[in-house]
Amino acid sequence: MTDIVSVDIGGTHARFCIASIGDDGTITLDQPETLHTADHASFQTAWEDFRERKGGTLPPRVAMAIAGPVNRDVIRFTNNPWIIRPALIHEKLGAADFTIVNDFAAVAHAVARAPQDQFAHITGPDQPLASDGTISVIGPGTGLGVAHLWRSGADYRVTATEGGHIDFAPRDAIEDAILARLRKRHNRVSAERVVAGPAICEIYQTLAVMEGRQVGEEEDVAIWTRALSGEDALASAALDRFCMALGGVAGDIALAQGGFGGVVIAGGLGYRLRDHLPQSGFAERFGAKGRFESLMASIPVKLIIHPQPGLFGAAAAFAKEHLA
Repeated sequence: MTDIVSVDIGGTHARFCIASIGDDGTITLDQPETLHTADHASFQTAWEDFRERKGGTLPPRVAMAIAGPVNRDVIRFTNNPWIIRPALIHEKLGAADFTIVNDFAAVAHAVARAPQDQFAHITGPDQPLASDGTISVIGPGTGLGVAHLWRSGADYRVTATEGGHIDFAPRDAIEDAILARLRKRHNRVSAERVVAGPAICEIYQTLAVMEGRQVGEEEDVAIWTRALSGEDALASAALDRFCMALGGVAGDIALAQGGFGGVVIAGGLGYRLRDHLPQSGFAERFGAKGRFESLMASIPVKLIIHPQPGLFGAAAAFAKEHLA
């Protein structure tokens, strides 16, 4: 049994836990601690806070999932002022071994290692993800994370991508209107502008204009809350549009990556949509790929429901690098 500190750092929160990796590769997590990044001047002070909560000592092995580009020199976060210098991790954290991966690469590691009961079926054949082949992983959240993994039996490889920044391709008049609205603000409209949490505002506003309604500017959380509760018909219509667009983008990603072994929807927003996705237009849009409709119908689409895929995936990445 090997114990490590697993860390998942985003723009708002930094989650820490102790992960135990069994001799058979089984990964278990203790109760995570969630710290607000704004409450700490640096990752070092957040680490020390967590260490105190754990009684003053931590295992000398660290796995980190980072919301931002990962390089060898200086790691800067996308929505967080912290900086991490990998060359100083041994000294600053007292770590004998460490692994650092992009946060969405960590999610792909989680997809590769999580047991079957950690996936909920969305559409396609109700069968497990392929044990051989490519699996696409897509996560709507603050942005749109995209990765893929290739596996052959117990072996697998993860590739993080920037697939969320492919061009958005509208399919009908309503999506044409959404694109036109976004194009007034952006020279180029990527999929992330339509299929990420903040996009619900643009979709909602577009639908309101089409119906001649006057609605004020709102935070996306407020619209999501009304949409998911069903209390606001216009917000619910925006939610349906979001799911349709997500299905279309997920199908495009699967075609581009060759993710014919399965597609996995991940991320906190994906989890919140777990009851809605199977009943929405997601499946129809996912499969609406012209001459490839029969191929798309053969792809199982799942939702990962593990409560901490980032922490779990960071630990899996450490195990693959140091314990394989």
